[in-house]
Amino acid sequence: MTLLKKIFKSSDDNVSAVTEPEAIPNNQPAKTEAVSTTSESNTAKETAGKENPDKGGASKEQSTKSRSADKSQAKSKPVKPWSRDEFPVEPVEGKKRFHDFDLPDDVMHAIADLNFQYCSDIQSATLVESLEGRDMIGKAQTGTGKTAAFLISIITDLLDYPLEYKAAKGVPRALIIAPTRELALQIASDAEETGKYANISVVALVGGMDYDKQRKQLAVRPVDIIVATPGRLIDFIRSSSVDLGDVEVLVLDEADRMLSMGFIPDVRTIIRHTPRKGDRQTLLYSATFTDDVMNLAQQWTVDAKVIDIAPEQKSTDSVKQLVYLVSRQDKYKLLRNFMQLNQLHRVIVFGNRRDETRRLAERLQKDGLKAALMSGEIAQQKRVKTLEDFREGRINILVATDVAGRGIHVDAVSHVINYSLPEDADDYVHRIGRTGRAGSKGTSISFATEDDSFLLPEIEEVAGVKMECVYPDPNLLEPV
Repeated sequence: MTLLKKIFKSSDDNVSAVTEPEAIPNNQPAKTEAVSTTSESNTAKETAGKENPDKGGASKEQSTKSRSADKSQAKSKPVKPWSRDEFPVEPVEGKKRFHDFDLPDDVMHAIADLNFQYCSDIQSATLVESLEGRDMIGKAQTGTGKTAAFLISIITDLLDYPLEYKAAKGVPRALIIAPTRELALQIASDAEETGKYANISVVALVGGMDYDKQRKQLAVRPVDIIVATPGRLIDFIRSSSVDLGDVEVLVLDEADRMLSMGFIPDVRTIIRHTPRKGDRQTLLYSATFTDDVMNLAQQWTVDAKVIDIAPEQKSTDSVKQLVYLVSRQDKYKLLRNFMQLNQLHRVIVFGNRRDETRRLAERLQKDGLKAALMSGEIAQQKRVKTLEDFREGRINILVATDVAGRGIHVDAVSHVINYSLPEDADDYVHRIGRTGRAGSKGTSISFATEDDSFLLPEIEEVAGVKMECVYPDPNLLEPV
């Protein structure tokens, strides 16, 4: 909700009384009577069954009605409302709790289910600003919880400031734009999880999936939050299936990636269909901020609060980073032996090109490993299924390109392996961000060959670390 709307919000909300429904006591005599009736009916059924079979049916009907009455009586018991007292979190010096914010119980209930106890740095810093309706530019590494931060803020806004009129279909109150399909789908899933007690309607609009199915989702009920990739959203705008004229909160996630992928013209088109800056709240997040990104942010925001909590080292301290110096022809042997000797259960292997990742995935599958490909050439429905299989452990190895891998948000990924060093040093930061997420530990292994080792100095400069470079042990280069 914009500051203007919050200033003029009626103070009546603060004086509304909450009345607990009076519990309906158990009607014990009726229950006893029902049991007695059932017992008598069964006896009558045995007797009548011998004398007159037709009377047995009447007794059975009477017994069924008695049992139905008991069930109806049981269902009438009131459900105890959830209380944040059921989710105690002790104050810790230097840490911010979600309890410390004035969040609705429906939001806190979902946070409790997710067991989010203390805010990450980006969450504590940005929630202070976003919950007040201010425009904001947040810089943070991937995996630090920025998605949860803007979702909590959006859903809190929707609950605190409900519409006073019936919303039209296809007219969202909040719009989240993401650069990749996988990331958009992940954000939509997180939004549903965070808003599950708040009756929040979330629709994801991404390319590569059934357009008509998405259109029907918009037609079922008014939508609160739309999460979309730029191209597919423009399709819906042009077909008049989506109207962005009432957007209260606009989120641009991974803005640097949208810039590098050439989406900025599409994003400009989308923003022109939303209310003017100042009449909407704009939240912009990115793992890296270039001058181009900051210039765009200034065009789309008003007096935005800039929050930069990223450490000097762009690659997180929770990820151990190692480089193997290996020849081109030994790379596969090193990969195969390393995974086998370390018994890796959830690993992402990155390549630079689709053909490279396709051949690698096929070879791993041929060797009997549970591997799958995640690249732009794979149909979106299959990519969604592959990601779910990886998340559930039915697949142990995900071979991915940078574009597809950017949207992979899966817990407990122990290793990221750079089968080929990324040509863009920023991609290295995003690759290793798939592991060591949310305070857990992870490992990044990079293969540097005679073809790409020259990229290491730039990667180290961008990552802000001096990586250990070693030759693999002989057992890691044995034939496979």
